[in-house]
Amino acid sequence: MASLKEVKNRITSIISTQQITKAMKMVAAAKLRKSQERIIQMRPFSEKLSEVLRNVSGAGEEGQSWYNAVREEKNILIVTVSADRGLCGSFNTNVFKATLKLIKERYAQQNEQGRITIMPIGKKALEYFKKRGYKVEDRYSTLFQDLTFENVSKAAEFLMSSFEKGTYDKIEVVYNEFKNVATQILRVEDYLPIKAEAADAKATDVDYIYQPDREEIVTGLIPKSLRVQLFKAVLDSNAAFNGAQMTAMDKATENAGELLKELKLAYNRTRQAAITKEILEIVGGAEALKSS
Repeated sequence: MASLKEVKNRITSIISTQQITKAMKMVAAAKLRKSQERIIQMRPFSEKLSEVLRNVSGAGEEGQSWYNAVREEKNILIVTVSADRGLCGSFNTNVFKATLKLIKERYAQQNEQGRITIMPIGKKALEYFKKRGYKVEDRYSTLFQDLTFENVSKAAEFLMSSFEKGTYDKIEVVYNEFKNVATQILRVEDYLPIKAEAADAKATDVDYIYQPDREEIVTGLIPKSLRVQLFKAVLDSNAAFNGAQMTAMDKATENAGELLKELKLAYNRTRQAAITKEILEIVGGAEALKSS
């Protein structure tokens, strides 16, 4: 049985840890409210813009351009959106596993040839894939330090430029989508080339009238839509991280409370046993004095 001092030290340590997890939960909750509002406001615009983009992409052969050019998939870029920090349950791990699964199932041959590049957004993804020897494009790994549309747009412009030049033949994005505080949905989405609507889709049966003209629509709408699409993925991941961290810290606080109950009970038992032992020693000593 542990001594009273050891049990007391453990109780003090757990109380200190519990105070930290409570504070982290409160910070995550405050950040979650803000990040949740941002993604909720962004989603309708992003979804409608993406719908228009797919429709324009599928509206005839004359709509073909660099953004929907399907090439032989030799060089692949995977944008992996993680977080800058841990203490968020399986949030980061799920993204890493999904990325590795994607590589294994779709791009095993390219991986063997060293034609897979990871573009991490978030320090945890950068550390994970660098440690495992993957080719990493790390110039946008710190986006969460100043998460604005302007900064994410720079990353999107890099992706568009790389695809247009032929540096990469396929670009995919892996991230956690925010559903609620306790739930994140893992998403693996094609970024470039843009896939047009299916031939039997209702939208493709529409005869579009373009004003001022198709070229201007394409050159203006497509880049904007791709910037918004990436920004939505990053905002989703940010909100999902705050929710995951809040949930993890809440659970850690509860676990600390349960452990404290057990330790306090053990402390009281040990203390009672020590008192009983002392009483028995005193009684035994008194009896010895009487007999002498």
